[in-house]
Amino acid sequence: MYHGRFGGTYYEAGFRYGAKIRKCGVILNTCPTFPIDIARIEYGKACREEISRYYPEIIQKVKGLADGNGADFDFLCALIFSMYAYDCETRCSCFAFHDGGKTVFGRNSDFLVSIETLYMNVLYHLEGVYSFTGNTTAFIEMEDGVNEYGFAVGLTFIPVKNVKPGFNAGILTRYLLEKCKTVNEAIAELQKLPIASGGTLTMADSTGTIMVAELSAGDINIICPQKNYVFATNVYMSEKMKQLNIPNFDNWKAETRYQTMKNSFERMKPSLSFAKDLLGGKFGFMCQYDRKKNADTVWSVIYDLSEKRIYRVEGNPGRKVYKEDLRFKFMQE
Repeated sequence: MYHGRFGGTYYEAGFRYGAKIRKCGVILNTCPTFPIDIARIEYGKACREEISRYYPEIIQKVKGLADGNGADFDFLCALIFSMYAYDCETRCSCFAFHDGGKTVFGRNSDFLVSIETLYMNVLYHLEGVYSFTGNTTAFIEMEDGVNEYGFAVGLTFIPVKNVKPGFNAGILTRYLLEKCKTVNEAIAELQKLPIASGGTLTMADSTGTIMVAELSAGDINIICPQKNYVFATNVYMSEKMKQLNIPNFDNWKAETRYQTMKNSFERMKPSLSFAKDLLGGKFGFMCQYDRKKNADTVWSVIYDLSEKRIYRVEGNPGRKVYKEDLRFKFMQE
């Protein structure tokens, strides 16, 4: 996993990132996981128009990335804004709980073994927005993260039959980390933004508020905790949204992972050690993939929002040990 640190303006940060990739001999003119065709180019342009109305800064980030790398701006817009919309190989599990004054967010990122050396952990301190640290397989998009105020969010991808121009889950995750201090602020933002495609966002903050937002193109369903925990995988589970699930989609045992989390929370008292064991597959299937089939949990992260601590495994948590990341500085109360 690469580690990056970025500051300054959005354009400056994008330019430095693009230039760094170019220095490594990579020009961003191809995509290793899906083809960029004319339809995606046009979709990327439409998304750019929609996103620029609410989040013009991120368009400058993409422009800086293109200029620094020597890549085509329209191509990068298609690559980034169609991700988590048309298709995506990301299969992930998220949960959050609040128990005994402790609030914890956890996430496994399940993805392709063939490109696991390209995944990134980043620290962003950009002008005019909240600082955050996050993890990603997707350039400037984020798949999970926590900001300086102790607000954490992570995505899971769910395909839908229809997409619209707007914010996909990776852009939404980053937007919320930069703009929101709490879950309630994030919900308010989601309700006014154009949603492009499917997925879930699991959210938690240092006040102990936890929720899951199920997303589809143009719609949101908020799942509040019935007890003291929430969780999500790559399938809609609510009565409102589950009819949108695409039959026979290879979701990498999403229903099994969901049941593992459900059964574990119902049987045991959650704690930090519980979170590590759950993500590591000690209570049932969570990360026990066959790497020979190009699938694995490529990182696992736990954000202890009460203690403001970050623990990450750069690889499969069933085989490797969590290490505390001390680089990111939270806002002191």
